[in-house]
Amino acid sequence: MRPVRVSAAAVSAVIGAGAAAVAAGRFASESALKAPPGRPLPTEPRLTVHGTAAGQVTLTRHLAALRPGRYGLAGDGVHAVVGPVLEGASQSADTVVRRLERVTHGTLEPGDRAWLVPNLHVGDPGTALGLEHTDLSIPGELGPLPAWFVPGARGTWVIAVHGLAATREHALNLLEFLHGHRFPVLALAYRGDQGAPRSPDGLHHFGETEWRDLDAAIRHAVDSGARQVVLLGWSTGATMALRAAARSPLRERIAGLVLDSPVLSWEATLRALAAARHTPGPLLPLAVRAAKGRTGLYGDRDPGALHLDRIAVPTHIFHGPGDTVAPWHHSRRLADAHPNTVTLHPVTDAPHGAMWNARPDDYEEALRRFLTPLM
Repeated sequence: MRPVRVSAAAVSAVIGAGAAAVAAGRFASESALKAPPGRPLPTEPRLTVHGTAAGQVTLTRHLAALRPGRYGLAGDGVHAVVGPVLEGASQSADTVVRRLERVTHGTLEPGDRAWLVPNLHVGDPGTALGLEHTDLSIPGELGPLPAWFVPGARGTWVIAVHGLAATREHALNLLEFLHGHRFPVLALAYRGDQGAPRSPDGLHHFGETEWRDLDAAIRHAVDSGARQVVLLGWSTGATMALRAAARSPLRERIAGLVLDSPVLSWEATLRALAAARHTPGPLLPLAVRAAKGRTGLYGDRDPGALHLDRIAVPTHIFHGPGDTVAPWHHSRRLADAHPNTVTLHPVTDAPHGAMWNARPDDYEEALRRFLTPLM
């Protein structure tokens, strides 16, 4: 009897360890599947505010704090806009001094913890930028979808779609540029966003189901007089744009795609986000497996994967080799495979979804050149 008891105990231990590993994999997958809108991804470090002065903010020295360009600085109850590192300021071995352009709301105090985020603006096109706009409710598959519409004179509309952990406020970075070139712009909130319907399972699907909400926005634009549309997406919003271009019944109305930091391998992105949550390497495959089981997503080589050989419209990709969330080499491979339709604009020293922030002038000039033939 004794060997039997020992074997039973060993089996119970193995089952218990297996169940614990499965639970850990499920937990690790939630950093992507339940990324809350408006909160930074786990790949972004939290920086300490060491002090402010006239037009300056001092932050913890970190590679993130040294990034070129302009960013939002967001913490609990505060949002500010910071510009480049001030080379002439008194820097130290432990801190970085950047230009402080404005405090949008709240107060920056020494000791505050904050993240650099892509969106420079909070609010809506009217309160943030002074632009005339209309608040819309677009009929979607799961219910009404909130959207901002900024009118323009052209027959080509731009539909802007945010990505993981962001909100439609991300589109405000480019609204003044697009409005200045007279494009009507539709900035969409989709399932899982505040004010939008909840996904049936409460999870993100990396664009696999969310693209249908973008399809609803395309239909609204066409029904409202758009001759054609350009889809502008960040992160998983870029994935949604690719899905719509391949699957939408109105895909012949899609004149072009602008993809910023596109998620072209959801498995790689989920692994990256889980690793940023300090998930041990051996558990990362379990996180991917848990995501497949919970969402029904396919793997990158399965029938549900993006068919990257079917991109038939002009496509411009902004992406950086330093992106730790959506690996750059997928965009590089996509551009190499489609030299006649896809162009790739590399942006160095930029985090995921923040290609414009690092070099806004270069970004907007490249975007202008791409959009000009599509006007």
